[in-house]
Amino acid sequence: MTTILPFWFSDALKKEKKTKINKLKNNLHTDICIVGGGYTGLWTAIQLKKKQPSLNIAIIDKGLCGSGASGRNGGCMLPVSPKFSAMKKIVGEADAILMVKATEQALFEIKYFCNENNIDAQIRLDGNLYTATNKAQIGRFEAVVKDLERKGINNWERWSKKKVQKHSGSQKNIDGYFSPLSGSLHPGLLVRGLKKIAEKKGVQIFENTPMIKIEENKKVVVQTKRGAITSNKVVMAINVWMPQYFPSLSRAVVLVSSDMIITDPIPEQLDQIGFTDGKVILDTRLFTHYYRTTIDGRLMLGKGGNLFSFNNKVIQAYDEASRYEELLKNSFDRFFPSLCSVPFMQSWNGPSERTKTGFPFFGRLKDKSNIVYGFGYSGNGILPTYVGGKILSSMVLDEDNEWTRSSFCKGPLGLFPPEPFRWIGAITIRNAVMRKETAEDMGLRPWWIDAKLAQLATSVGRLDKSSY
Repeated sequence: MTTILPFWFSDALKKEKKTKINKLKNNLHTDICIVGGGYTGLWTAIQLKKKQPSLNIAIIDKGLCGSGASGRNGGCMLPVSPKFSAMKKIVGEADAILMVKATEQALFEIKYFCNENNIDAQIRLDGNLYTATNKAQIGRFEAVVKDLERKGINNWERWSKKKVQKHSGSQKNIDGYFSPLSGSLHPGLLVRGLKKIAEKKGVQIFENTPMIKIEENKKVVVQTKRGAITSNKVVMAINVWMPQYFPSLSRAVVLVSSDMIITDPIPEQLDQIGFTDGKVILDTRLFTHYYRTTIDGRLMLGKGGNLFSFNNKVIQAYDEASRYEELLKNSFDRFFPSLCSVPFMQSWNGPSERTKTGFPFFGRLKDKSNIVYGFGYSGNGILPTYVGGKILSSMVLDEDNEWTRSSFCKGPLGLFPPEPFRWIGAITIRNAVMRKETAEDMGLRPWWIDAKLAQLATSVGRLDKSSY
C-alpha cells in the first residue's frame, strides 16, 4: 500500500495559504526543548509561555506538526468521566475527581483559546451519546453514572430509546446516556492553528527534524541530523514513538490502530436521518464504534482495537489506508442502511498507545531528571492533552501543585507482559472480544472463555471494567 495523508491533516494543509517548513540546520541553546509537535508538545509550549513569557523554547518534530495522532484522530472531544470508577481505584478518589473536572473544563478552555486566537477548528459543543446497540450492552453505563452521582460530578442523563434514535441518526441504537460536556472539532485545523500561535508567542519550531538521540548530563542534548539542541529541560511528547527511544517504558503501553472512514459531503442525506449537529456517538462495545458529522456535511465512522504491532513498532501500515476498510463500511451500513450507497472520501488509521489503566501518565526518565514525559492517552487525547500541557509545564518549572503531587505524575501505573507474550496475548484477547461481541449482536450467549478473556482487555475500552 501507499503512504497517505489522513483526511483531517490533508484538509488542514490545503487550507494553509503557504506551508513554510523550518528545519534545524545548526546547533542551538534553549531553556527548554520539546520533542514532538502534536497537541501535547504545543499545549505544553503555550502553557510555559503563558507562565514565563521570557522562556526560550524550541520544538522539533520528525515530520510536520500534527502529522501524528493529533492530525488523524476522530476529532472527538471526550472527558474521562466514563473511566472514573476504575481511575479512583488506581490514583485515588481525589486525583480521579481532579482529572474528570479538568478534562470537562478543557472543553471550554480549548474553545475559548481558539476564539481568542482566531483558530477556526470547527468546534461544536453538542455533547456525547453513549449507546447500546444490542441487549447485552444495555445498562453497561449505569454503574459509572451512579458512582459519579455519589460524588456530585455526574453530567450524564439516560435517554429513552426513541430519543436516542432520533438524536443519533440510527435505529441501531436502542438505549443511551447523554452528556452535554463533550463535542467535536477538526483535529487538523486545531493542531496547525496551535503551531501558528506557539510561533507567534516566540516558540521556535523545527519540522522534518527527527531526534536521533538524547543525552543528559548537567544539561540535556537532543541530537538531530543537522544540529543539536542543548537545553536546561527537555519534554518528550512523542506518544507512540516513546518505546522506540526509551525501551524502559515499552511495557507501559501497547500500540493498536484506530481506523476511520469518512464520506464525501452528504448534507441532504444527513438531514433526512436527522443527524446534522456536532454530537459524538459511541456504542458501548469494548473496541467501540464512534461517529460524528462535520460542518461541511460529511459523516465519519471509526473503530478501535484492530491492528496490534509487535514490540510496539510504529509500522508502515499505520500510514496507509485502513486494512479494515471493509469492516468499517459494513459497520457503517448497519448503522445507516439508508446511506449504504453514499461515496466515501477515504479511509485511514493510526497507532494509539493504550496503557494498562486506560488513562495517561506523566513522569521523569529517572529521579531528579531534567527530562519529563507524558503519553498513553489511550485513544482519548484531545481534552487530556490540554490537561497534559498544564501538567508537563508544571513539571518543567518544578512547581508544587495539585498536579505535580498527584499520582498521574508517578510514571507508569501498570505494565504489560514482555514480548512475545504481549503481542500473543493482545491478539488472543482481541479475537475473543470480537467473538463475544458478535455473539451478543446475534442475541446469543458468548462462550465462557471469550467473556473471561474480554475482561482482561477492558483498560483499552472507554468504559470501566465493571461496565463489562
